[in-house]
Amino acid sequence: MPKLFPHKPYHGAPFAERIQILHAAILDEPAFSIAAADGGLFVEIAAECRDAYGEAARLTFLCGRDAAERILNWDYGDPDAVAKMLRQFDLLVAGRGGKMNTVPNYRHSVEILALDGEYDHVSSTEVRERIAQGLPWEHLTPEGARELVRAIYGLVRPTS
Repeated sequence: MPKLFPHKPYHGAPFAERIQILHAAILDEPAFSIAAADGGLFVEIAAECRDAYGEAARLTFLCGRDAAERILNWDYGDPDAVAKMLRQFDLLVAGRGGKMNTVPNYRHSVEILALDGEYDHVSSTEVRERIAQGLPWEHLTPEGARELVRAIYGLVRPTS
């Protein structure tokens, strides 16, 4: 069964292949690890992490500005839902497509990740489009994952 995300649909490689790409990208980075969760919302993922790592573990989820804004502005049906979530985990937000303006009440739980350089153009969509058009794309991917990206995204896949 494919993984589905409530805040954003994804296109291209199936979930299992995306995990393979991530593993290839961090193969030589011992400080990183990858895990998959059954939940789709960060609050569900945080609960699974608490079960696996214990209550004392500090959880920080990395996401782009666009995803953070969807998460922070989503209508969860409870006006305190975001505050409750941010007591369980922090967000580390990479600016993408504009500057993230943190809501003052959440500054303690939402940190902006300063990046050297401009990364708005880096996305899986851009990589897929460049591969399909025969344009250079390798500079947009980690070296360790390039052969796998070429194999996976080089296949003809429907975009929806």
